[in-house]
Amino acid sequence: MSTVTETAAEAGVDAVSAASTPAPRPRRTPRTWLRGGGLSNLVFALPMLVVFSLFSWSPIVQSVVMSLQKTNLVTDPQFVGLDNFANVLADPLLGKAVLNTLAFAGLALLMGFPLPLFMAVLMSEVKRMKGLYSALAYLPVVVPPVVAVLLWKVFYDASPTGVFNTVLGWVGIPPQPWLQSPASAMPSLVLEATWAAAGGSIIIYLAALLAVPPELYDAAEVDGASIWKKVWHVTLPQLRGILFIMLILQIIATAQVFLEPFLFTGGGPNNATVTVLLLIYRYAFQNSLGGNYGEATALSVMLAIVLALLSWAYFKLTDRWSTT
Repeated sequence: MSTVTETAAEAGVDAVSAASTPAPRPRRTPRTWLRGGGLSNLVFALPMLVVFSLFSWSPIVQSVVMSLQKTNLVTDPQFVGLDNFANVLADPLLGKAVLNTLAFAGLALLMGFPLPLFMAVLMSEVKRMKGLYSALAYLPVVVPPVVAVLLWKVFYDASPTGVFNTVLGWVGIPPQPWLQSPASAMPSLVLEATWAAAGGSIIIYLAALLAVPPELYDAAEVDGASIWKKVWHVTLPQLRGILFIMLILQIIATAQVFLEPFLFTGGGPNNATVTVLLLIYRYAFQNSLGGNYGEATALSVMLAIVLALLSWAYFKLTDRWSTT
């Protein structure tokens, strides 16, 4: 009797496993692809592929080719191989530009990454006029970047009658050099960049906070959790994926900073705010008659490779953390 029961049980298990095992997918052949409408799909997608290749991949390929040439876009280009890369790596200003870019990125992460999240959490707790606060937070993003930089350049006037120095004088702090000092120039640039870009991040975090189940906050409130404990144990774990994406986007953006050092200081004082993109600009437009676009493109390709490797490593490291 037991043998019959065991045999029936094994048969039932085999039947269940056979039913749960997915059927093998049919092999994809050109004939099945055509019958499934693959040709018509390709025809409809072809214009988009052509436009995307023309405006996205074609400039990338041309940039790689130009990085191997000596050209000023006026005379005929000369193939020089890897000489442009060697000249860029031998430039003593490259190390300074890389360190300045890393300093800008580090300060921007310290100031600009937690601030939008903090503001979004505070605004999500507000019960009245939330739309007004959201509009005010996003207002700096609406201001044209060049106008914002020129406006802050007036604020950074180092004279005692400057806007910021006047405010500091009210509390007994002497006038600060702001953009005129190598020590304070980079933090001044980061402060304006944080003000200009925080609004977009705040809106993204506010939208992400709407997807957090309110039951989690209710349960935490029943347990007597304070607002900071709710943020730490509920909000941050629920926004983990968004935080990882925003972090890598900010790293890539800050590594390509150009507008602030170009308009505020031009790389000064004493090359204290020269960044990699500003160095690329100098190669292209300020070195010689017509510029050396080969070296400028070579440095651009090197920056693109570094950012691509950094992004790949970042997503490999954070893939498990963002999904668990």
